Amino acid sequence: MLTRKGLEEREDSNLASYAMKSMHTRGRVYPEEEHPYRSVYQRDKDRIIHSTAFRRLEYKTQVFVNHEGDHYRTRLTHTIEVAQIARCISRALCLNEDLSEAIALAHDVGHTPFGHSGEDALRILMKAHGGFEHNIQGLRVVDVLEKRYSQFSGLNLSWEVRESIAKHNMLSDDPNVKQFDLSRQPLLEAKIVDIADSIAYDNHDIDDSLKAGLITECGLEEVELWRYAKEKAREQQSNLSRDMENTHTIKYLIDMEVTDLIEHIQLMINKMKIKTTDDVQESKESLVSFSPEISKKKLELQEFLQENAYSHYRVVRMADKAKRFVEELFETFVENPMQLPPEYQKWIEEAGLYQGVCDYIAGMTDRFAQDEYLKLFYPYERV
Repeated sequence: MLTRKGLEEREDSNLASYAMKSMHTRGRVYPEEEHPYRSVYQRDKDRIIHSTAFRRLEYKTQVFVNHEGDHYRTRLTHTIEVAQIARCISRALCLNEDLSEAIALAHDVGHTPFGHSGEDALRILMKAHGGFEHNIQGLRVVDVLEKRYSQFSGLNLSWEVRESIAKHNMLSDDPNVKQFDLSRQPLLEAKIVDIADSIAYDNHDIDDSLKAGLITECGLEEVELWRYAKEKAREQQSNLSRDMENTHTIKYLIDMEVTDLIEHIQLMINKMKIKTTDDVQESKESLVSFSPEISKKKLELQEFLQENAYSHYRVVRMADKAKRFVEELFETFVENPMQLPPEYQKWIEEAGLYQGVCDYIAGMTDRFAQDEYLKLFYPYERV
């Protein structure tokens, strides 16, 4: 029988000296008796999966709004892909898989409806009222907004998962993250989630954009990384259909990026003589990156997606429409908060008008935001 203590001892024996081990956690804001058979990060992971915010990711936009089609990625499927890639990298480097998975599962719970368009709109609307960043909103979700426990607000996650959410992009000076020392680098497990996020969205955006007709195989042939991966995919499997060849090319791309990343991280760990988590967090040089060759080629691929997929007129129309939805909902609720549900009318008394309205809109799914829009602005829609 494997107890929590046994799990912690196994981590201590098997993980790298610079991995974040469960037995060394800084604990939770509200002290709790830990579970007899689950480590602190396994418990964090379970709490995130059972949260309302995590379930809502199923109906939040990645690139395509939910009604565009059943097979495009959503925030939820994207999150699952990020978690899978982060676990793979962490396992290979003898890091804490459970911690990486918990961070990955939580990394987008603060995202708005309609993807980055919704976030951009809220950032502008909240500029004079504390600002808006989806990672900081994610911290609010897990610390305050989730209501699942009678003893405390939020999920009462471990310090390490909360710190990793707060440091997702290392750009914020929000007062909510000042408790985390932003002069120190994130843990390796957190940085791996950040770069797994990039691997996931680059490759699934190629897949979705091809299926949607936003980009073409002919256009992708201009990108060196794609050409190389396609040639390798053809060497491995011949006589494939066009769709299957693209699938194998994307699979090869992911494998190549993950392999390059693992090898380059280990190279940097050895070069910088990293021995402890303190060494990781005090490092002045980035430890988690691709090799210079792959970094350059990956940038070319990302520029191609920006110019051809994310700037496609259909995506721009969708994004602009989404911004209008969010702006008009926000302005209407601020002008007359009596239109908010009773629990949010009560919430704004505690959080403030603008923050309360922001919390309400940020938590919406695409579908719910569209329904609210119809109820507010279409006279024949039932309210």
